[in-house]
Amino acid sequence: MTTLGLEEEYLLLDPVSGLPAHRATEVQGLLESTPEISRDEIQRELLSCQIETATPVCETLTEAEESLLNFRRKFADAAAGVGTIGAATGTAPWIRQAYPELTDKQRYEDLRASAPGIVGDQFVNGLHVHVGVPDQERGIQALNRIRPWIPLLTALSVNSPYWLGRDSGFDSWRVVHYRRWAVQGIAPYFADAADYERRITRLGTTGAILDRGVLTWVARLSDHYPTLELRACDVQLEAQDSVLLGALTRALVVTALGEAEADTPPVVPDPELLDAALWQAARDGLEHHLVDCATAERVPAGEHLAAFLEHIGPALDAEGDTAWVKAGLATVDERGTGATRQRQAMREGGLEALLFLYGRTLTFEP
Repeated sequence: MTTLGLEEEYLLLDPVSGLPAHRATEVQGLLESTPEISRDEIQRELLSCQIETATPVCETLTEAEESLLNFRRKFADAAAGVGTIGAATGTAPWIRQAYPELTDKQRYEDLRASAPGIVGDQFVNGLHVHVGVPDQERGIQALNRIRPWIPLLTALSVNSPYWLGRDSGFDSWRVVHYRRWAVQGIAPYFADAADYERRITRLGTTGAILDRGVLTWVARLSDHYPTLELRACDVQLEAQDSVLLGALTRALVVTALGEAEADTPPVVPDPELLDAALWQAARDGLEHHLVDCATAERVPAGEHLAAFLEHIGPALDAEGDTAWVKAGLATVDERGTGATRQRQAMREGGLEALLFLYGRTLTFEP
């Protein structure tokens, strides 16, 4: 069975104003005193209103879901303990005009010095999916082959419609926000692992990026683990949706590894087509059409999703994830994406209802 790991980023918000609350140091302290949480599960992000967690290396979806639910419950308790609420939303709906407080870490200070205007707006939270790959060479071949399907995974994950107190008009403003970094979007096609390293090294010499961690491609090879890391998804309102996206990503990577082993020629769309497809997925989610990057045609989102499931179906079966994925997609179809649910809450009850949605879904168990 192919290994899987999930990382989630969360915001701390004031329960009345909905503004980011810079209380992560206190929340971290409470979490560290919780016996059910290991220190490895608690991570700090760029801003001091953010907390991140990572599951252990998992083989089954149940393992991943149990890890996320356990952390989310304890995180919600710790957030409440310092008078805040934890929120699994891709963007902060409201922010103050003042420059945000950073986590006390030299690298974050260096990031601010390199891109102050971007760092000052970095109230964004993602879901990162790690899938085990045998080695870097085969990881690159898989990375090349998953590119045409990345916009679809983004469309499934959209959960950040609000920014600066207004509806952005995008289902994932987080994805659009990331386009401001120097190296962004869907990674280019690489000839092999040596080409990947050569091009990253050349980028590092430009001075445009601080280090390899600022390669904000929506998929890349991890520098710390033997994994392919997908970073195209917003953090999800509920843990089960994060696991659903993890299952789909794992199946896509397993399919790509199989194609590479069989020497199946990859689909290599034009870079500008991939860029437009990702932007459109961030804007529309599953509401309208998506771009079929193999044909450069607009297709209904449901039709594109069906083609994707056919593509990864054998891998889902091999990993034992088919039933889980069918149930998870049925739930998304019934209630909508995170962006849909956030907008519904705002229509029905304004800020109070939106904050209630954040609090209720953080620890919801199916």
